[in-house]
Amino acid sequence: MQNSQESTLEQVETDRLLAQVNEQLLAGTFESHDSQQLQRLVAALADQRGMVRFGFVEAFGKIGKPMVPFLLQSLANDPNPVVRRSCGKALAKIGDPQAISTLIQTLLNDQDTVARSSAAGALAKMGTAAVTALLEILAGNYPGTAKGHATWAITFIGAEALEQLYGAMNSESADVRTAVVSAITNIAQEQEQADESLLEVLASAVKDQAAVVRAEAASALGILAPGDSVPKLILLLEDASTEVRRAAALALGKIGDSVALPSLQIRLNDEVEEVRQVIALAISLINQKQYEDDDSTE
Repeated sequence: MQNSQESTLEQVETDRLLAQVNEQLLAGTFESHDSQQLQRLVAALADQRGMVRFGFVEAFGKIGKPMVPFLLQSLANDPNPVVRRSCGKALAKIGDPQAISTLIQTLLNDQDTVARSSAAGALAKMGTAAVTALLEILAGNYPGTAKGHATWAITFIGAEALEQLYGAMNSESADVRTAVVSAITNIAQEQEQADESLLEVLASAVKDQAAVVRAEAASALGILAPGDSVPKLILLLEDASTEVRRAAALALGKIGDSVALPSLQIRLNDEVEEVRQVIALAISLINQKQYEDDDSTE
């Protein structure tokens, strides 16, 4: 009973603190140089109520840079994962590049899955300032989950990151080049257009020495340049890599151009059953598209 009463009193005090901060922010009287007050605000992120934590995160976004050192300290050291998660969300609201190093460490090392995701979201909000650090994760010896978060963050940054991404295609890391192809493809889809530079990257990527890059490029060509990509994809049906042949066949099936049918039919005797299955599916998709096109003209 006593613990319940103590918890209720703490919540009342936390509610009072949040209301006070919001009133001061509205009136323009908030003391952003009061370090004890700022530490107290970050400590309030331990509150069990999600909407209350959300209220503090929103307030921190309005307070801005004075909050950053205190949020970084808790992000790196607080034993409560709920606090670390909220710190990442608050740093995303503020968008101060000085947080990038600590956010990277959180993304790589935090034991809490949601805290790592929050860090990735904050890095995405940092814009181009975070791209170099994210590319370093992709080039490094890190878990696939970390690289997935880094790729997502780069993609979220969007078109403003394209120049850096094009340059990263010269990376010695196949993981970097693969992630770049994936990111620029997603960015182009969001923009609903593929510019000349992007198409040049893809044309180069289908000749990459790494099979994983060629496979990613094949998939991208099927999405972004269906009118021009058929000849390149037909050549990839002869690739030494099973994954590349599979990706090329699937892309041709999605495009639905009957020009690819003879080459696909030849590859029906591929030595790998999985590839044969995808090629059969591609042929079926193309025939279906032809039937639908013919039916629509009658």
